[in-house]
Amino acid sequence: MLDIRTLRNTPDIVRDMLRARGSDPSTVDTVLELDSQWRDKVTERDQLRGDRKSRSKLIGRTRDPEARAAMIAEVEGIKAAMQAAEQAERGLSEQRDALVSALPNLLDPRTPEGKGEHDNVVIETVGEPAAFDFDAKPHWDLGTDLGMMDFERGVKLAGSRFYVLRDDLARLQRGLISWLLDFHSKGGYRELYLPFVVREKVLFGAGQLPKFRENIYKDGTEDVWLVPTAEIPLTGFHADEVLSADKLPLSYSAYTPCFRREKMSHGRDVRGIKRGHQFDKVELYKLTRPEDSEAALDEMRAHVSRLCEALGMHYRVLQLCSADIGFGSKITYDFEAWAPGCKEWLEISSVSDCGDFQARRTNLRFRNPDTRKPAWVHTLNGSGLGLPRTMICVMENNQQADGSIRVPDFLQSYVGREVIRPIS
Repeated sequence: MLDIRTLRNTPDIVRDMLRARGSDPSTVDTVLELDSQWRDKVTERDQLRGDRKSRSKLIGRTRDPEARAAMIAEVEGIKAAMQAAEQAERGLSEQRDALVSALPNLLDPRTPEGKGEHDNVVIETVGEPAAFDFDAKPHWDLGTDLGMMDFERGVKLAGSRFYVLRDDLARLQRGLISWLLDFHSKGGYRELYLPFVVREKVLFGAGQLPKFRENIYKDGTEDVWLVPTAEIPLTGFHADEVLSADKLPLSYSAYTPCFRREKMSHGRDVRGIKRGHQFDKVELYKLTRPEDSEAALDEMRAHVSRLCEALGMHYRVLQLCSADIGFGSKITYDFEAWAPGCKEWLEISSVSDCGDFQARRTNLRFRNPDTRKPAWVHTLNGSGLGLPRTMICVMENNQQADGSIRVPDFLQSYVGREVIRPIS
């Protein structure tokens, strides 16, 4: 959440950010007008409070009953005016803060300006695409030909954009999740097992609400929301705490299923398991001092690069432009792996620095050792990695001419075999 002082003191910076993101900068003017009215009401309330206090003192010194009664009536009038000012103050504060909570994060100066995903900048490409002496199949053909990817029963069970994995493909997905968590543990990330549901205030703290309300599944009667990503409970994990500076940085990893009410355009992403309402993801998360967040972002990027190389993927790194970057992020790098069957780049990770944006929304601070006062923590997040797109890339890059899939050496102990063959 943006600091209201940023809007008061440097409104043009916020306007420029909104223009760069493709949003309406006039919101800043509305916020400032409400803030001005709020401050006027605060001043009015304080003046009335002072008047009431001084008049009350005079009542105690007044002996004349008529004068005393008149002063008491005057104080009652001041009290009523003060209550009205306080009510107006609260209403203006709520309106202003609701608008501020809907404003995205400021952008890092390194984030390039752009109007859409076509303006994202490829900054690195690693490896070469897998070479086949046969026509590579897309994963939806590989999976169904193996008899282990069932779209019809997924739809029967839950509706469109759901599917079922069976036997070795189910084990491959489970194995990938376990291997990813082990990889992160060896890389210094502490593993957490988190609830798969959260409260509304946790979603607000992570920046998912109010913007993405329509995309999140919610219980009909209780304050229970299915997590759209483990980033949400990881952001709320230390909410309302003041951490010791010597405990930072903190590095966490966690697996959760993710639930999103995806709005998929007709004719795009309609085949296979690339996009759905339920998917698995292993998340990475860091909490740092402000001066350390840039180095932490570099470390997280390097960690995900090592992960992609360990998987043997042909991948590239993109820096997202101002119009494609996430709501809470100030700088983001996407990792895309090449899927030779689909013949497209698939995003498998997105690594972001959110600065103090989420910390302000969750009241997450650390005690600054220099000032001994609480200061805002910086938060960073990244996918490590997103399934099922990682599954797609593993399947398509390791397919063989007979339709089988060679299990990468490091996953064989998790899957229990060297080759995934059709069900006989």
